[in-house]
Amino acid sequence: MKADVIHIDPQILSGTPVFKGTRVPIESIFDHLEDGISLEDFLNDFPTVTREQAIAVLELAGEVLTHKNFRKIYETAAWWKPSST
Repeated sequence: MKADVIHIDPQILSGTPVFKGTRVPIESIFDHLEDGISLEDFLNDFPTVTREQAIAVLELAGEVLTHKNFRKIYETAAWWKPSST
């Protein structure tokens, strides 16, 4: 199941979403791809992340971004401001 590849724990990187079983932030795959770094190179850079995990995260992101309620999600996120505590 795709949801099983992401783990959030306040004790791991202050609650940053990571690939389950690793300390690799989920955002790192998107940073790599944004910088033009291939999936293969990402996996070489982070050997604790499996190809299956990386693909599942990308598929999950695709589902969220193409979901019919994305506009609502986007609008909510655009108005959300982190607390200053």
